[in-house]
Amino acid sequence: MTLDCSPGRLEKNDNTKSYIMKIGEHSIGENRVYVIAEIGNNHNGNFDRAINMIDEAKDAGADCVKFQMRHLNKVYRKKTLLKDSEDLGTEYVIDLLNRFELPKDQHKKLFEYAKSKNITYLCTPWDTDSVNFLDNMGVEAFKVASADLTNLPLIKSLIDTAKPLILSTGMSTESEIHKTVSFLLKNSAKFVLLHCNSTYPAPLHDINLKWINQLKKIHKYVGYSGHERGINVSLASVSFGICVLERHFTQDRNMEGPDHAASLTQSEFKLMVDGIREIESALGGSKRKLSQGEMINRENLAKSLVASRSLKKGEILKADDIKVRSPGQGLSPQHFEELVGIEVRHDMQEEDFFFMSDIENTRIEPRDYTFSRPWGVPVRYHDFNEYNDKISPDLYEFHLSYSDMELDISKFLNGTYKNDFVVHAPELFEGSMLLDLATPDNQYRNQSIKYMQEVIDITKKLKTYFPKTIRPMIVTNIGGISMDSNLPDDQVNEGYEIFKNSLKELDLSGVEIIPQTMAPFPWHFGGQRYQNLFVHPHEIVEWCKKLNLRMCFDISHSFLTCNHFGYDFYEFCKEVAPHSVHFHLGDAYGVNGEGLQIGEGEINFELLGKILKTSCPDAFFIPEIWQGHKNGGEGFWIALDKLEKTLQ
Repeated sequence: MTLDCSPGRLEKNDNTKSYIMKIGEHSIGENRVYVIAEIGNNHNGNFDRAINMIDEAKDAGADCVKFQMRHLNKVYRKKTLLKDSEDLGTEYVIDLLNRFELPKDQHKKLFEYAKSKNITYLCTPWDTDSVNFLDNMGVEAFKVASADLTNLPLIKSLIDTAKPLILSTGMSTESEIHKTVSFLLKNSAKFVLLHCNSTYPAPLHDINLKWINQLKKIHKYVGYSGHERGINVSLASVSFGICVLERHFTQDRNMEGPDHAASLTQSEFKLMVDGIREIESALGGSKRKLSQGEMINRENLAKSLVASRSLKKGEILKADDIKVRSPGQGLSPQHFEELVGIEVRHDMQEEDFFFMSDIENTRIEPRDYTFSRPWGVPVRYHDFNEYNDKISPDLYEFHLSYSDMELDISKFLNGTYKNDFVVHAPELFEGSMLLDLATPDNQYRNQSIKYMQEVIDITKKLKTYFPKTIRPMIVTNIGGISMDSNLPDDQVNEGYEIFKNSLKELDLSGVEIIPQTMAPFPWHFGGQRYQNLFVHPHEIVEWCKKLNLRMCFDISHSFLTCNHFGYDFYEFCKEVAPHSVHFHLGDAYGVNGEGLQIGEGEINFELLGKILKTSCPDAFFIPEIWQGHKNGGEGFWIALDKLEKTLQ
């Protein structure tokens, strides 16, 4: 495939160009907001529920109900569908899609039923097979998901239908938005851009409604796709002159799946009341910036350029050697043309990701590092041997997913190793369950204890491969998360007491639980939650003493905590570091910019290093860099190189 993705020449008035765009009986952009009830997969695979939701959306005043359609083998890599060496978030998404996708014949029935109720059926196609089916079925317009804003091959197939397009701009940079808009204009598409923050639910301080004004400079027809809690922000977006408003629709916000928490029930959809404080919090500024949650979802949902066959170093890439597949962990499809014609830098297997270093020939490799304290790197089972062949760290931190817990360790490890090791327990388990050893729900807590005991048993098995480690440590987020607000003090104290009881019910012989310090806003299922335990310094110190605990001090998490609550970060470190035995080191900024590369945030690592050297000179550390494992661990090697200069 060869696409002309160059910007071309835009006429002076292209961004204010007017045309008639109709969806059903509605003209878009003529002083009336077109309201979309995004059902998506919130029917959770139940056809009868989907029918009922059409009725509810119609009664709530929606102009349109929207669903989603995927052919998973056309969207994801083969390895991804087999959950072979994938990241935790991608595994979770695949599990849900396998259970919740509706077959084509049921989509046809939904289309006909919506027509009988005088409400428009729309659908988001995630692949060209879905485009062709929906086009033949007679849909009146297409919605393009945020994850596919950069997927120009898919967008071209939609343009070829000559039907109106509605494109969400979440998880995309300003330059990517410009490039896709140029492509649409060059191909004479009729389209609406939706401002969007692609996290579920989205925190108010990330929504940045003022960006709508900037989008209107790029293109005349602009709407808003909201994922925030409540409806006040959506109402505020109307004051910016939007022409389309999309909100997720559910029958119960507590149902399984990532979208329910950011959805509106029928009564909420119909009510749409004012909320000045929420609107003020959500206005933001005019600069487009990807939030942490969006980066997570971009990795899980977006598309990458991958090898369509095995390639040998020195081959010259042809267009047929490259294809577009999820997840979005490699080079964006917008770089398709730049890859064609370059020399392959290293041997590649089919469906290996391409990276920018393949274009620029700048891949970073590890070297020998020297620190005054023990150092290590995070690994999964599948990449342990790759790293072990390149480096000799003092320890490895094995990050487990719930799928990893079912694997035979002997397929990845053999013999014994001279390193120490740490285990990082999963936060997410099968069935969309977050580990919570501090919940007052006894049934939920007992299941969490069961899962935690399985992690402990796996850790003991790993010890046979790493005999140097006398009492292996298990890094754990122990729970204490709430969905919509922080818990009151009495419930926080109750949570610590419940955690105390949970520890007594675990067989901890031969292992040590080390809770990690937490940020106030953790990201789960691609959306913001509220963390209540092991956040504040005085509580951390108090409960370490009460429970005889040592901590995993996550520097990035705690920096965000200090910014949010107004603490002095370096005083925080002086309090908590003496109770810490292991560190996760990453840079950070603001209240949710975590896991940044060293030097790209606001932390003074020279000052931090002096504090840690005094308070806990023998504690282990690993670099905790967002997606640092990509491209052969490149992010970790960059971090270690920088830390070597500042952490002594």
